[in-house]
Amino acid sequence: MAERMVGKQAPRFEMEAVLSNKEFGKISLEENMKNDKWTVLFFYPMDFTFVCPTEITAMSDRYDEFEDLDAEVIGVSTDTIHTHLAWINTDRKDNGLGDLRYPLAADTNHQVSRDYGVLIEEEGIALRGMYIISPEGELMYQVVFHNNIGRDVEETLRVLQALQTGGLCPANWKPGQATL
Repeated sequence: MAERMVGKQAPRFEMEAVLSNKEFGKISLEENMKNDKWTVLFFYPMDFTFVCPTEITAMSDRYDEFEDLDAEVIGVSTDTIHTHLAWINTDRKDNGLGDLRYPLAADTNHQVSRDYGVLIEEEGIALRGMYIISPEGELMYQVVFHNNIGRDVEETLRVLQALQTGGLCPANWKPGQATL
């Protein structure tokens, strides 16, 4: 039986990544927590696919809005940092990513995907999972869905802002509206 994650401390991670400056480095949840940042962690199945670049570039195009909300965005797949870099170095018109404003992490041993419950074991790839983690390390939001559907960046921003109100947000709540 699956175990609840929301409302508990998020699984800690440290992964190799291609940083926004196209250099290799490490990213970790602990670093974001130390810097008092929210973490928007999202998993996608594979580099050089069709749906993935649409959502990865959409997140990058809206990165300033995440930054304004004190949030760090991290994309994760089970591909290597070398594959990530090759995809980043491929122009968007050629189904590449072009420049990204946030890191793409490599979960090559599948441990982080497994810890977050998105690993398709028999394929060695992740489902599309989105997690929002507070600066204190509490997992506040989780959504996992089939790999043929891209996520909605607008909804991710809305949920992040709702969580940051600290209040009760009714159905269809939008930033700037009153909480309950």
